[in-house]
Amino acid sequence: MPWYGLSLSMPILVWQLIFFVFPLAFLVAISFWIVRNYRMVPTFEWLNWSYMLSRGFFWDAYLHTLGMAAGATVLVSLVAFPCAYTIAFKFRESLKQLIVLLLVTPFFTSYLVRTYSWQVFLSDNGILNAAFGQFGLGPFPMLNSTFGTYVGYFTLCLPLVVLLQLFSLMYIDRSLIEAAHNLGCGRVRTVFQVVVPTARIGIVVAALFCFILTFGDFVSPLYLGGGQPPTLSTLITDTTKSGQQWPRAAVIATMMIVTLLITAFASISFAYRRRA
Repeated sequence: MPWYGLSLSMPILVWQLIFFVFPLAFLVAISFWIVRNYRMVPTFEWLNWSYMLSRGFFWDAYLHTLGMAAGATVLVSLVAFPCAYTIAFKFRESLKQLIVLLLVTPFFTSYLVRTYSWQVFLSDNGILNAAFGQFGLGPFPMLNSTFGTYVGYFTLCLPLVVLLQLFSLMYIDRSLIEAAHNLGCGRVRTVFQVVVPTARIGIVVAALFCFILTFGDFVSPLYLGGGQPPTLSTLITDTTKSGQQWPRAAVIATMMIVTLLITAFASISFAYRRRA
């Protein structure tokens, strides 16, 4: 019987080995190589690690990326929850299906195309500033700013987070909510003491996906945020352009993966932890 279950799981194991474990191992390996005459030389040296981890610009980019991703995760989750809650508990079934379809529709278009379209809205002479100008306001610097980067993050993550939260809320046992009301709980207290704890796994997983996507995003920080201050993704690009320093870029990428793995394990442990 164990062999039967193992044979059924072999495809996913092979997939993970080929497309995750082996590339990750190669990435870590080349972080110890060195570059001579613009060519990588296989060796085992700590030069790249000591160089990158001792540079202030790396830690500035690391903390900036971490802060932006964490802020986007909190904001997107807070905006998404009322939407998902309203859809799950206030709309009839046929309307829910239509809304789910509308939430999936943005993914039919390339994220890069959607990001470029925001430049038309956020530029100094764009649609939003033109609208503000009708009221004697602006122009407001929205493009090439932190605000622009967050607009891109919302474009990337909000539909997905709403969907993940929605699927979690839709399967909550309605009898738990009725029991809370019968015991005198108001609507707000029921949400925080019954709905949120019951849907905790879906909410945490949605937030985790948001953090992963924004932490490694390259498009929004560059095309809507102006690339300054740099995030780790843009720093990887700048490093590879500087003397073909792929090993140093591998150090940055490895640090990003380690951060995401730690965050993922901590989030999943919290999501599945038993309530006291």
